[in-house]
Amino acid sequence: MRNSIIFAVVLVAAFAFFAYNVNRLIAYLKLGKKENRFANPGQRIKNVLTIALGQSKLLREPFAGLLHALIFWGFVVLLTAVIESIIEGLIPGASLAFLGPLYPPLIWMQDLFGAFVLVAVIISLVRRLVAPPKRLRVSGHSKWDAILVLSLILVVMITMFGQNAARAHLHPEIPFEARFVSFVVMNWFSPESAAQWYYVFFWGHMVAVLSFLNYLPYSKHLHVIASTFNVYFSNLGIQPTGAPKPIDLDDTTLTKYGATDIDDLTWKQLLNGYTCTECGRCTSVCPANMTGKLLNPKKIIVDVRARTLEKAPAMLTAKASNGESEKQALLGHQLLDNFITDQELFACTTCMACVQECPVMIEHLDTIIDLRRGLVLNESRFPPELTATFNNLERNYTPWAFGHSTRADWAQGLNIPLMSETKDAEILFWVGCAGSYDARYKKVSQSFAQLMKKAGVKFAILGTEEKCNGDAARRIGNEYLAQMLMKENIATLNNYNVKKIVTTCPHCLQSLGKEYKQFGGDYDVVHHTTFLSQLMQEGKLKVAQEKQESITFHDPCYLGRYNDEYDAPRSIVDAVAARRVEMERTRDRSFCCGAGGGQMWMEEREGKRVNIERTEEALRTGASTIGTGCPFCLTMMTDGVKAKDAAEKVEVKDVAELLLEAMAISS
Repeated sequence: MRNSIIFAVVLVAAFAFFAYNVNRLIAYLKLGKKENRFANPGQRIKNVLTIALGQSKLLREPFAGLLHALIFWGFVVLLTAVIESIIEGLIPGASLAFLGPLYPPLIWMQDLFGAFVLVAVIISLVRRLVAPPKRLRVSGHSKWDAILVLSLILVVMITMFGQNAARAHLHPEIPFEARFVSFVVMNWFSPESAAQWYYVFFWGHMVAVLSFLNYLPYSKHLHVIASTFNVYFSNLGIQPTGAPKPIDLDDTTLTKYGATDIDDLTWKQLLNGYTCTECGRCTSVCPANMTGKLLNPKKIIVDVRARTLEKAPAMLTAKASNGESEKQALLGHQLLDNFITDQELFACTTCMACVQECPVMIEHLDTIIDLRRGLVLNESRFPPELTATFNNLERNYTPWAFGHSTRADWAQGLNIPLMSETKDAEILFWVGCAGSYDARYKKVSQSFAQLMKKAGVKFAILGTEEKCNGDAARRIGNEYLAQMLMKENIATLNNYNVKKIVTTCPHCLQSLGKEYKQFGGDYDVVHHTTFLSQLMQEGKLKVAQEKQESITFHDPCYLGRYNDEYDAPRSIVDAVAARRVEMERTRDRSFCCGAGGGQMWMEEREGKRVNIERTEEALRTGASTIGTGCPFCLTMMTDGVKAKDAAEKVEVKDVAELLLEAMAISS
């Protein structure tokens, strides 16, 4: 009885301290801005089952994913062992045996998963200490934090098996088959000493479990708890995939735009900080980081957590006491500059690789873009070359310094009607800025237009009524300029009652098809590779013979990760090429060309150029042609091929050009 009372006191104290810390962390989250993340509960539960419990995103990296999955699944199963130990501690001799026929398979599962966890933890410790992968090569707190947690788990497993083995001596009625691991361990000590060993292992087990529980709120391993909630509250149609949350520019009460500190972020963005496992998967796929830039997506999220833990206590104290000293302590120090620099933020290509790879559904881009907005809209701080870009967008409605009156010049001689001149157009061809002005990409616009004519498609263009879609301004952080362009385009499109749009630019696809809905523009928008693939399937475009060359296709980020289109461009390549060869990083693991997020108009001042890294990968395939489906990708890959002195051997072409050429050859 005395031991039970002592155990009960320890248990209550441990859970009370844990509850205190949970309440503290929730209070910090409440300092973030409100955001509704509760819609579509059915899909959210499905995400939890597949991503949080099923570990599906972790298993994208098979070896490390399997190790983590075994530890995680083991802990889920072994919660029953912890519950049984708690029952035994409070009521001596009690157990889960009251489950009857379910008890033997339950304790068999405990031993099985206990063995899995034990092996996985030992391998993980060796991996951390002896041969850590590059993304885990960290020093200081993070390294020893991971080692401490793994060591605690190891102690939990060893003491569990010891406790089970001692219990087997004390309760011989338990079948051997049920405790197949513990029955091996029980041979290591005598039946006479079983009671003493049970006492040692019981307290060792519970102290390790309760220590682990109460260490979590102070560790990066808080993700053990937070990740399930973060997955549940992930973006599900609240904003379109990859789309920034709109700022209500008509709200006269706003005194700040974007974010400069944690109280400018939403509670979900703060929860991302709690959830970060510091696994480094986001950083390991970041094109900026991999080419020597300062940006580290993991650091961005960890910095949010660090600043939250630094500032939130003072904010709560000031709020409770209305104390001037606490308020003064909050001034002169913020997330921007003191934790995260503009150099980091403006290196981002917004490729979404970090979001794609994160196993716990952290949304890095939301925070990066909000902080960019804070710099651009509040302080007018941005790379100096963007001044010309913004001026061009305001005056010429394009990032380039071309006169707006020449926007439709690419179509001269092609007899393409304007929306203002025809009423029977079934489809609007949204040409985009590159397709209208860039000398190289105008050829793509012309090729695609000719293909639509060959297929008998009734289409028209807006001509000078078309303006930049707003993507570049929005990703850079100039939401004011982006919304101006977007709303003007929406007014034009709605004036013509446009329903279906086709575009050769994935950035236009993303903006027009997904983000214009945020401002009342609802259109069916398809990428030209999807459209051409459909025309080929319908027999409206035919290639009688293959083009005798090998082609590798570079997946544009905004077509693939943003809009989940990987097959359509490949179906075209397969139809026109003798052989399609894939790069090392392809489809949803594709490497960015380096032009997204406004980088097309910024200078790369650090490290290796992103487009060179991708071009080298393309050249290693030995393909004679690099196929693209994006104006930015075509420009960056073309520049890369020239820089590598390979222009005489390798061509860079859009799939529309490849298809038109193949049709000309076969006709």
